[in-house]
Amino acid sequence: MTEQSPPPPRRTFHLNLNWLGVMPFALFVLLFLVMPTMKIVVGAFQRPDGSFTFANIAGLFTPSILSSYWISIKISVSSAAIGCLIGFLMAAAMVLGGLPRGLRSPLMTFSGVASNFAGVPLAFAFLATLGPLGLVTVFLRTEFGINLRAMGFNILSFWGLTITYLFFQIPLMILIVTPALDGLKREWREAASCLGATGAQYWRMVALPILFPTILGTFALLFANAFGAVATAIALTGSSLNIVPIMLFAQIRGDVLGDPHLGYAMAFGMILVTGLANVVYIVLRMRSERWLK
Repeated sequence: MTEQSPPPPRRTFHLNLNWLGVMPFALFVLLFLVMPTMKIVVGAFQRPDGSFTFANIAGLFTPSILSSYWISIKISVSSAAIGCLIGFLMAAAMVLGGLPRGLRSPLMTFSGVASNFAGVPLAFAFLATLGPLGLVTVFLRTEFGINLRAMGFNILSFWGLTITYLFFQIPLMILIVTPALDGLKREWREAASCLGATGAQYWRMVALPILFPTILGTFALLFANAFGAVATAIALTGSSLNIVPIMLFAQIRGDVLGDPHLGYAMAFGMILVTGLANVVYIVLRMRSERWLK
């Protein structure tokens, strides 16, 4: 007699309850990120009747819209460059300089808060400080005879918006570059010193090449951060500065002269610009992490 083989085990389905913990986040991303983005992408190629068209994309190349993109790019580049420079110097002084160790915790805490402080409160703070009747403006005029307005400074201008953006650009740079500075090994500095390198040579030939991917990647992130800022620009400058977020708001808010589908096309262009900047940041960040391991 042949022995009968045992029956195959039954396959039972086990629900992994661990995934339930990320379901709220996944639902939030789907409702407030993925679906609105798809709505923008589809709407950029539609007429009001729902038919397909490239006219909205072609409308992006009109002089007024191209000018708004150019102004937004210049503000983003200037605020990102200044934010990277000041933030790097502050982080380097905190990590590698002779500053008291107790200063690090308050600075990092403030940077975490300030990097997310934007919108109407930030615009009001700068208007109350550097506006035509702001605290600093009036103090300089009455105490020292310095008239910022006569010198050409206006908070409702290119440089006014750039300075306002620095309030959250500099702290964001500090938060990102500080771990990279912590990753610089002491052995590298000692090896450079043993080979006769000066401090300037160490930074030029060792430290900065290692930190360059992090700095350049953070610059791309700060650029995207400033390029996509909406609430602060609208609350601070209103319609006095034609940047992309303000023109986009004018197109989709429902006025008679507005064109929502042209607004979708403008938003689609902003997604491409910020998406490219974030891809550059991610790639350079991964390269930097390999160096610092």
